[in-house]
Amino acid sequence: MFRVLKSSDGSPITEHTGPEAVKAPEEGEFCWVDLEGFDDAELNLLQQRFGFHQLAIEDCANRTQRAKVDEYDGHSFIIIHDMTYPPGSAKSVQFEELDSFLGERFLVTVHRKPIALLGNVWKQVISNPICAGHGPDYVYYLIADAILDKTFPIIDRFSDELLQIEKDIVERADGRELAGLLKLKRSMVAVRRVLASERDVLASLLRHGNSRIADRNLPYFRDSYDHLVRAYEQIDIERDLLGNAMDAHMSMISNRMNVIMKQLTILSAIFLPPLFITSFFGQNFTALPFDSHSLLYLEIVFCIALPAVMLYWFYRSRWL
Repeated sequence: MFRVLKSSDGSPITEHTGPEAVKAPEEGEFCWVDLEGFDDAELNLLQQRFGFHQLAIEDCANRTQRAKVDEYDGHSFIIIHDMTYPPGSAKSVQFEELDSFLGERFLVTVHRKPIALLGNVWKQVISNPICAGHGPDYVYYLIADAILDKTFPIIDRFSDELLQIEKDIVERADGRELAGLLKLKRSMVAVRRVLASERDVLASLLRHGNSRIADRNLPYFRDSYDHLVRAYEQIDIERDLLGNAMDAHMSMISNRMNVIMKQLTILSAIFLPPLFITSFFGQNFTALPFDSHSLLYLEIVFCIALPAVMLYWFYRSRWL
């Protein structure tokens, strides 16, 4: 589905829908085209109307691209990813690729699924024509900055889940925490990989002499770059804490196993003397306990007294 925002010098912003409104802007005109849930025919229409490079169109069709920026004649092709972290312990971080064509007077965004932050920026540009007056690079900054700032609440959720798992490890340590730790690890690795690529994208856009970014808008992109670097450092810290939590989990499991083995060993040691007495006298003597002619009832006393003494000794030695 196509939707288009257009504005000219001194005229208000107009909103259009449908492929009829998709065309390259004229002199002095600003144009933002957003394509959601596309097919090959709509991508071909974009290529025909704007003259986009075939490789960029192929990257739009292939939804497994990493974040990058490619320079072509008349436009830059930029890929970043929107992140969502659905509630629920079984869910992992989900990514939606956002492909953008940034030209001197136009911005074209392409994505398969709805991106809520993109809709917010769309409304902001309509309500505030000054945004369009700053140029398409400023509108793209609004989009990229909103997507990058969304990373911090996700990292905060990582931190909260990690703290809860650490608490469970200390209180229980029964092995159920390992699944949560591995899920967090996969999510953090995926987020870190995306942030690393997006950091290179912003660094390329900030490179001196980039014709797609006006000098007046460079401070805004520097601010987004600072946010991205801070998020990247924070995710590294969380990964280190996750590694410590996994070490603590393995240590607690090992200690728990040692305690179990000690308890089983003590239990075996307690039953060893009665077993020895009953086996020894049962195989070598004709006079047995409860025999009317036997005086060996002392066996029973030893079978009861020795375990009691051993239990008391283990308790005093703090082995129990």
